[in-house]
Amino acid sequence: MNFQEAVNKIQDIDAEFIKMAQRRLDNLTKPQGSLGRLEELARQICGIKGRELPDIKKKSVFVLAADHGVTEEGVSAFPKEVTAQMVYNFLNGGAGINVLARHVGAEVVVVDMGVAEKVNPSTALRVNGEQCRTMKSAKRKAQNFVDKKINYGTKNMAKGPAMGIDEVKKCLDYGVELVESESRGGVDIVAVGDMGIGNTTSSSAIVSVITRSSVESVTGRGTGVNDTIHRRKIEVIKQAIALNKPDPEDGLDVLSKVGGFEIGGIAGIILGCAALKIPVVIDGFNCGASALIAYTINPKSKQYMIAGHCSVEPGHRIALDHIGLKPLFDLDLRLGEGTGAALGIGLCEAAVKILREMATFKDANVSERDK
Repeated sequence: MNFQEAVNKIQDIDAEFIKMAQRRLDNLTKPQGSLGRLEELARQICGIKGRELPDIKKKSVFVLAADHGVTEEGVSAFPKEVTAQMVYNFLNGGAGINVLARHVGAEVVVVDMGVAEKVNPSTALRVNGEQCRTMKSAKRKAQNFVDKKINYGTKNMAKGPAMGIDEVKKCLDYGVELVESESRGGVDIVAVGDMGIGNTTSSSAIVSVITRSSVESVTGRGTGVNDTIHRRKIEVIKQAIALNKPDPEDGLDVLSKVGGFEIGGIAGIILGCAALKIPVVIDGFNCGASALIAYTINPKSKQYMIAGHCSVEPGHRIALDHIGLKPLFDLDLRLGEGTGAALGIGLCEAAVKILREMATFKDANVSERDK
């Protein structure tokens, strides 16, 4: 299934199963609505899956990595080599997302969408003895690796389009393929995360264009840049938008002009999840930009999205508001990698367990409230 087939397959989530979930929630041993967002999540997941009592067992976190040509404009605090270095860290199981994925019982799938060097998954990073002991105690193992490299980084969007339309379609197709492949193993929920030095510059441009917000209002400090680099970042984004003139109504055009391979791949995953009726938990700012692309391509995809958290990056809230997504929590996170989305999986699992495992008033022989 390519991305266009996925787009055409997306339907509204099932209203009848949402009603069934509501009836059961109202009969559980608690005041109606007293579990707040957990009840809302349970209803949404029932509607997505088309089941009265859904279950979440197999959980997958996709971490997509790619480099950005715009880094040559001096918009990041870190060199682009860090992208590949962090990919090896993911593969060794030592990154934040690995820890949190283990915590919620999820599998990490690391995807090279466009890292600026060849990634060899058999290469092991050297870690000190203490790290080795810690990781061994956590049952460290190599993570799944998928090579979907489109190119060795995008072009510099400040000098022209970041990628060609054929590369845009590959991003989206590859994202759908990743979900399709995972769905054959019966995945119940997907989370998405990103890695790519310079990607908040691309995401800021995407959010500014699609939401028609000022560049200043959506552009944060990414990896923690100083005032000088922050001003440069805003200047470069304005330059890229003025030069490329992306169409805010056309997600493919925006992705082509100012996007990134990993951002497009995540948009494809979201569209694939919607087509295959799989809930997808969205991570921070860069994944929010991907969600905007997916939403622009097919607004129905929103019904399958769950916003894990709200990032410190100012553009994330603007992106979520534009789509109409309410984050599950706000912990001042800004790491990326899917860390917030992994934590969100835990809340989704809690929500369906409430639905499945909590007793009704009749089951527990508990008196209901007076009418």
